[in-house]
Amino acid sequence: MAEKILSDKTGNKVRPNDMITVPVNLAFAHDGTLPLAIELMEGGLGTRTVHDSKKVIAICDHASPSPSEQVSNVQIMMRTFARENEIDCYENGDGVCHQIVLEKHAAPYKVIIGADSHTCTHGALGAFATGMGSTDMAAIMAYGRTWLKVPPSYRIEITGELPDHVYSKDAFLYLCGKITADGATYMSMEFLGSAVSEMSVESRAVMSNMAIEAGGKCGLCAADEKTREFLTRYGRSDEYVPLSPDDDADYASEIVIAADDIEPQIAAPHRVDNVSPVGSYTGLPLDQVCIGSCTNGRIEDLRIAARVLNQKKVADGTRLVVYPASRSVLLQAIAEGVITTLVEAGAAVCAPGCGFCIGRTVALGDGETVLSTQNRNFKGRMGNNNAEIYLSSVETAAASAITGEITDPREASI
Repeated sequence: MAEKILSDKTGNKVRPNDMITVPVNLAFAHDGTLPLAIELMEGGLGTRTVHDSKKVIAICDHASPSPSEQVSNVQIMMRTFARENEIDCYENGDGVCHQIVLEKHAAPYKVIIGADSHTCTHGALGAFATGMGSTDMAAIMAYGRTWLKVPPSYRIEITGELPDHVYSKDAFLYLCGKITADGATYMSMEFLGSAVSEMSVESRAVMSNMAIEAGGKCGLCAADEKTREFLTRYGRSDEYVPLSPDDDADYASEIVIAADDIEPQIAAPHRVDNVSPVGSYTGLPLDQVCIGSCTNGRIEDLRIAARVLNQKKVADGTRLVVYPASRSVLLQAIAEGVITTLVEAGAAVCAPGCGFCIGRTVALGDGETVLSTQNRNFKGRMGNNNAEIYLSSVETAAASAITGEITDPREASI
């Protein structure tokens, strides 16, 4: 699928390891990466003007709302640049960059470059989407093109149907445990099979989002009727184009996973591939549980959390923090009563943004242990080198918030 997209964009048939120059449909950066890109444009390229105001966006999400005068000044810089160039600038509370791009911009066959490693999220809609640094972003904003090596492809087929209490997050963690954190380095990870076909776009986005955690250059899913339905929901049905691999596609690597073999998973500190079934950690006391992020902060995630927490309370001594992924997700959750359920259970529901995941607005204390639905559990990821981060699905996290310890959702009264 990566070769199909890049061949379409370049007008030439490309093969793995070809070095190509490709036009970019959308470039985006946030308050952690855009300021440097602006400085590099001005100082290195001698311009502050973007090539096309419709193909560049700015997003304030990584430290939102701003926790300091330094961040506030950085965000002022972004707004000034956005006004000069008449580009869209998404504000504090609009949401995480990747959710905003999913809702408003990503579509099949687009080439999307973000100054953030989890830009691979948008492969869930059949886009070739990958992260690059601020230097590359400066050139893309100025010229509208970038260069890259065509990645070889890794076929990941998940057969059958996911068992009850097992989600796409569990499927990716299980996969990561199998192939390790560098098992797909600079490869296009293509998620296929009957289990993936049955997933919603939101569930597919979890796996595409985490492709970088196995080293992937991008994480692609086929564009099918689920894709069309998602785009229609956001008023973009005209952007739908079907995408799938050829029946005789040649893959550099392949793995077949039986969905029945997957249990609820836990990734333990301090590596995403340090994965075991939840039973290996049941009973581990938790100081905090976090639900949200660009991985698991969508409406279906909040619905799962509300179902588990309905008429229950967060355990004494454990904090529950919830970050919806976008303003539209928050509004829908309010309308459905999901937010009321979470607040009544004892959750601190915060303004849409990155929040706890990057550790700039919600940090952990020394010696604390957290179970989170985010994508990374590296040392210091949540603002403290002396804390421990465990990763799980939303259902496992919500069930654990009630007990105050890591809990197998299959054994909880949910």
